[in-house]
Amino acid sequence: MHRKLWWLFACLWCAVAGVASAQAQEVSGQSRQLWQLLEYVAVDYGGAVENGVIASEGEYAEMVDFTATAQKQIAALPEHPQRAALAQQIAQLQQAVHDKAAADQVAELAHGAAASLVQAYPFPMAPAFVPNVAQGGQLYAQQCASCHGANGDGNGPAAAGLEPPPIAFTDSERADARSLAALYQVIAQGVEGTSMTDYSSLPEEDRWALAFFISTMSYDAALKQQGQQQWQADAALRNHFNEMGALTTATPASIEKALPQADGRAALAYLRAHPEVINAGKPTGTALSRLRLQESLAALHSGDTAAAMRLGLSAYLDGFEPLEPAVAARDKSLMLAVEAAMLQYRAAISRQDVAGAQAAAQQLEAALQQVDALLQDGANDTKATFLGAFTILLREGLEALLIVIGTVALLRRANRRDALGYVHAGWISALVAGGLTWVVATYMVEVSGASRELTEGLGSIFAAVILLSVGLWMHSKSSAGRWQEYLDSKLQHALGKGSLWGLFALSFVAVYREVFETVLFYTALAADGHYNALAGGGLAAAVVLVVLAWVLLKTSARMPIGKFFSATSILVGALAVVLIGKGAAALQEAGWLTATPVAGPRLEWLGTYPTAETLAAQVVMLVIVVAGFGFNMLSARRPTPAKA
Repeated sequence: MHRKLWWLFACLWCAVAGVASAQAQEVSGQSRQLWQLLEYVAVDYGGAVENGVIASEGEYAEMVDFTATAQKQIAALPEHPQRAALAQQIAQLQQAVHDKAAADQVAELAHGAAASLVQAYPFPMAPAFVPNVAQGGQLYAQQCASCHGANGDGNGPAAAGLEPPPIAFTDSERADARSLAALYQVIAQGVEGTSMTDYSSLPEEDRWALAFFISTMSYDAALKQQGQQQWQADAALRNHFNEMGALTTATPASIEKALPQADGRAALAYLRAHPEVINAGKPTGTALSRLRLQESLAALHSGDTAAAMRLGLSAYLDGFEPLEPAVAARDKSLMLAVEAAMLQYRAAISRQDVAGAQAAAQQLEAALQQVDALLQDGANDTKATFLGAFTILLREGLEALLIVIGTVALLRRANRRDALGYVHAGWISALVAGGLTWVVATYMVEVSGASRELTEGLGSIFAAVILLSVGLWMHSKSSAGRWQEYLDSKLQHALGKGSLWGLFALSFVAVYREVFETVLFYTALAADGHYNALAGGGLAAAVVLVVLAWVLLKTSARMPIGKFFSATSILVGALAVVLIGKGAAALQEAGWLTATPVAGPRLEWLGTYPTAETLAAQVVMLVIVVAGFGFNMLSARRPTPAKA
């Protein structure tokens, strides 16, 4: 019965996650397609109408069709508070096309609708890495030059006979109307009805590299140099482009609207050729936390609670959290004080309590000054790096160890050594995935704080649900006093292929969530440069974990089967309570769950955090565990019906 419950929980979890992911991907695809349609109208309308007169019947008919299609697509998107306003914007665009309005007016309406669409139905608009423009040039010569020409004039050797002809990337008027994000979408998805095929088979970094290189082909060296001089002299321009998304969505007109003193074409000529300058000198650590807190308070004062919350989360996730391992290794109480103040700050925002948010921000400023002093004093402290590496791996590894060792011990006692391979494959795969995570986080993309917390939070909740069902099942056999009979007659045949892969999944999730956290913490500790101390602390913790694993396996092997089932079920139930608390706390830090601070201790090893939501989650899980154990004990006292 409980094994079926285990699989019911797992199937429900996977089904809900799968449906949510599929729905999110579908909505993202619909909004992306609608956005591309609007951008296409903004760029191509100028070739359809000139001075209020149709210049090309075919292109004008296309504009009419595209705006009508846009109206249908916005109506098909899920309900959203901004959907009605979006539909009105698209209706205005459609009317402007019908009235043969000026190209700049249509472009402004189309860009405005596209920008509103991304706010209501967001999808990625920028890479999480700095594109390699030089690599984009090599890819262009291999993939695009045959049609578009070596210099982008649209007269390549394969262009003859193509209808419509390939786009001339040197056309400055067309280039000025098109954002990098729009160009990327064309490269990724192609253009229906033309010879422009999609390049979705190329890796994302190659598609972005191509988009950046192609976007530079309408600018000459003199304009790029002018843009460089402007970038170096204009602080407002540098502040405007504070992240890659600002660059990928910009056009000369949008820049000059926001910064009237700027030359939009010159700025883009330089930035598209040198996107690396966007992140040069970008604040990190406590400096980023202070910046985001200032921006968050400004948004709160202006009444934009959503932006204030988003920026407040960024102050913690992107600013302070990467420093947590180094701070905790030197002064754990200071790390907890910063976390508590961050939580108080976000709680004040959710209450729209401006005075409370300002008070929490002042507490944070004082704590962040202590963090700066602490890290500066400890920059050359190899002992702190060793202790940090040791405690992090030991802390993160212990929970995963208990789950994996408990599963291995159970299978050994059940004489199902054939199933051990699935468990071992799970934790070994998790270690390999952790190594790949380190490579990705170090050399390829920046793993955001929200991604870290979501991985830990969802992994913890998944593991807690599985452990709850396993604990109840084990306790039922212990309470009934029929464990040996069950092992001899049923468990030998109960683990089918589906169950075995379930063991793999449990082992993988339990270990990967800890490896993921450890890898990112170790990456932060490595910033001090004490690599020997870091490796030594990790190795020492690994030795301790190996010894603990050996002791646990030996102890479980000698324990009477009844006591083994009873003790293990209690341990598994306790782990479920711990993990549900940790999962809820991680989702709070990612902004997925509200946080209401309450008076009480913070006991991380028990998964207990001083918020109403995390405590409530643990209480609910504890009630389910106790009620399940009580039901098992009552069922064990009932006489077994005699067999006919």
